Amino acid sequence: MACTTILVGKDASYDGSTIIARNEDSANGEFCPKQLIVVKPEDQPRKYRAVISHVQIDLPDDPMQYTSVPNADLKEGVWGEAGVNEANVAMSATETLTTNERVLGADPFVELVPAKGKEGEDGYEPEVAGGIGEEDFLTIVLPYVKTAREGVERLGALLEEYGTYEMNGVAFSDVNEIWWMETVGGHHWIAKRVPDSAYVTMPNQLGIDEFDLDDALGEQSEHMCSADLGEFIERNHLDLSVEAASPFNPRDAFGSHSDSDHVYNTPRAWWMQRFLNPYDEM
Repeated sequence: MACTTILVGKDASYDGSTIIARNEDSANGEFCPKQLIVVKPEDQPRKYRAVISHVQIDLPDDPMQYTSVPNADLKEGVWGEAGVNEANVAMSATETLTTNERVLGADPFVELVPAKGKEGEDGYEPEVAGGIGEEDFLTIVLPYVKTAREGVERLGALLEEYGTYEMNGVAFSDVNEIWWMETVGGHHWIAKRVPDSAYVTMPNQLGIDEFDLDDALGEQSEHMCSADLGEFIERNHLDLSVEAASPFNPRDAFGSHSDSDHVYNTPRAWWMQRFLNPYDEM
């Protein structure tokens, strides 16, 4: 099966655990060996430098120990992918998503320019940088968060500051909650708490199809988003709801609407639904 995420709320699992899991697909049959490592605080960098975009980020001085599943060969980047930190927060990054031209016209991806640089006193100093992406997310977020909600908040702040060059979905869990986060364009994002009694199957498409903007911009009890998302949607006429009172649908507003969703993505979600709920009428 292609890259697919499953999220299981604590009241939907057999033993009351929150569960997040994802399989990583292989492009064109290629395989990149992975390794499972434990990163101790003294081994976590204080100045992070991405391999792909060469963006540089100063990291906090108090990282926690965490596990990671990076590439065995780091020449193409770290790609930490998944892990759990010592506060028992888990993170899976990422499920690759796609967006549409309207969104990218309003908030383009950060241009990913091939790195060029020179040797200096402080080592290799790039002349250009291009935001953060799947390669970076786990390493610059997981060691610094004590709850799933804090994971969303930290990654959201980094996306707003540095931008991204791709669309991704990211899962966070702790003992009580699961949050699913989706990037929107180059600098915007949304996140929704998975209900305790529900499970989610997520293929390579935007999956949030109902979103409470008032909650996200207010109490943030079940929804979160970038601070200016409401203005961004209104200014660029991205809300496609026919009825004014209809719930905001991010999949309609931000999704790709491509034929591949019908033949490649949505069938995976339905297959998992049929597998996990075989007696439900479809």
